[in-house]
Amino acid sequence: MKTACNRRGGFTLIELVVTLAILGTLSTVALPMAEVAVQRGKEQDLNSALRQIRDAIDAYKQAYDQGHIIRKVGESGYPPTLDILVQGVNDALSKKDQKLYFLRHLPRNPFVLDSSVSAAATWGIRSYASSADNPQEGDDVFDVYEQVPGKGLNGVPYREW
Repeated sequence: MKTACNRRGGFTLIELVVTLAILGTLSTVALPMAEVAVQRGKEQDLNSALRQIRDAIDAYKQAYDQGHIIRKVGESGYPPTLDILVQGVNDALSKKDQKLYFLRHLPRNPFVLDSSVSAAATWGIRSYASSADNPQEGDDVFDVYEQVPGKGLNGVPYREW
C-alpha cells in the first residue's frame, strides 16, 4: 500500500519506446510525401512559366505578322531575345510611338536555384532554324525548354515539356 501512494505519475520506459517508434514510423511516411509535394509545386511553376513565355513569343510573332513590328529581310518574325518580350518594341502602326509589351516580367526557371543567374539564362532557347530533336540557339527565340535533366512526376522528361 505504501508503494502505490508514493508512486508519481509519469511514463514508463516501454511507453516512451512505443511512442518514439510510432513517431519514427510517421516521419518515414511523411518525409517522402513532403518531397513529392515540393517537386509537384516546382513542376506546376515550370508548366506555368513555360506557358507564359510561349504565349508571349506567339503574341510577338502575331504582332510581327500584323505589321506592328518593323519587318526586316531575313528575319523569322520571332523575338531576337527573351528580354525583348519584357522591354517591349515600338509599335510601327502607332502614331504616338507607343510600345508593345508582351510580358510584365520574365519568369525564372523554378529548378535553377542560383539567384545570380538572370531569368533569361535559366532557360534553354531554340531558334526557328533548329530542329525540335536538337534545339540550338540562333538569331531568334522560337521556343524555350527546361535544361535541367530529369523526369517529371508524369514520367515525361522536363526537356520535352
